[in-house]
Amino acid sequence: MSFLKKLHRSWQLYVLLALPVLYIIVFKYYPMYGAQIAFKNFIASKGITGSSWVGFKHFIRFFNSYEFGTLLKNTLVLNFYSLLAGIPFPILLALAINNIQNKWFKKSVQMITYAPHFISVVVMAGIVLVLLDPEKGIVNLLLGVLGFEPIHFMAKPSYFSSVFVWSGIWQNVGFSCIIYLAALSGIDPSQHEAAVIDGASKFKRILHIDIPGIMPVVIILLILNTGHIMDSGFEKVLLLQNQLNLRTSEVIDTYVYKVGLASQAMNYSYSTAINLFKSVVGLAMLIIVNQIAKRAKQESLW
Repeated sequence: MSFLKKLHRSWQLYVLLALPVLYIIVFKYYPMYGAQIAFKNFIASKGITGSSWVGFKHFIRFFNSYEFGTLLKNTLVLNFYSLLAGIPFPILLALAINNIQNKWFKKSVQMITYAPHFISVVVMAGIVLVLLDPEKGIVNLLLGVLGFEPIHFMAKPSYFSSVFVWSGIWQNVGFSCIIYLAALSGIDPSQHEAAVIDGASKFKRILHIDIPGIMPVVIILLILNTGHIMDSGFEKVLLLQNQLNLRTSEVIDTYVYKVGLASQAMNYSYSTAINLFKSVVGLAMLIIVNQIAKRAKQESLW
């Protein structure tokens, strides 16, 4: 059967496929054309093609800058913290929900836990700031009841990463567990039936059936998340950032925004070079972790 006949026969499926493909082309592949300004002295009036090439000048400038070490450290610390802290909680929640027998309670827990995911970043940052307010925030009010002094969380650089990471886990843990629930539903029920006959407790069934059953999904998601190890969630970091916690909250994403758009002397080439460096590091980490997974005889992307 020729391609045209296949297209005519299943045209509805191709129409459904066209929208995501168009999105990827317009918002993912086409912007790659503009990445070349990282190697040019970009001048808006001359355009991309009319601007002169400068090679790796902007990359060298960034690597030699005073901010490079601090930015790289803050970005990696924040993302590794998010990655390591964010792995177990969706898995534990999925295992707990999967073993709830009461359907009404099960659906209620699912709805309550994944609802925060749909709160916008701006609103979420506002909620965090209100909860942690040193005078009227509920966290400091509870600390006062327990006899502790109030803590100005957002004024202490050492607290920033924890505030960012744990508020993110609270917001996304319910939504993230959905994929693990799907993986758990794909486990053959006969394995549990055989384990029950053999006298295995519920904990042992979770340990020896459920966890190994979802481990391939865990590995794949870990590999994919490692590819975003340099992406800090720009909007939330910027909204929680202030002059008092800038020492630990200034990451590559916020620095690129300030250099490329917020500065009076906007430097598009320099900011593009920094962002391109971040993307290259993310790609390298993705490839490395994928190869490690392959060598360990685990699931991998390719």
